[in-house]
Amino acid sequence: MTPAELLGQVRVPELPLRIDESGALRVGATRVTLETILAEFQQGSSPEMIVLSYPTLQLEQVYALLAFYLHNRPLFDRYLQEAERRAEQWFEEYEARSGVKELRQQILERTRSATV
Repeated sequence: MTPAELLGQVRVPELPLRIDESGALRVGATRVTLETILAEFQQGSSPEMIVLSYPTLQLEQVYALLAFYLHNRPLFDRYLQEAERRAEQWFEEYEARSGVKELRQQILERTRSATV
């Protein structure tokens, strides 16, 4: 096979991401999110370690996703920052609606008065 023949036959993988019904980016047909994979990678996990942690993933998917990430890092990092901001906003809204914030405050106040 010549170099030209090789280049003519190489398949370029598609980005293994889909948007699910809730609007989250998931890897392939799994429930694993883009944010999960990238967080694992940024914390030092290898693609093989990620697949061991999430057995529904395929090693090829993780390598492809990380290749796209490394090639488009500023774009993905901007997405991750926005996703983190949305998650924090959702959590704050949830706390306000559920009364968790007030309960946490009451527990802290009781703990302070018990230690005084």
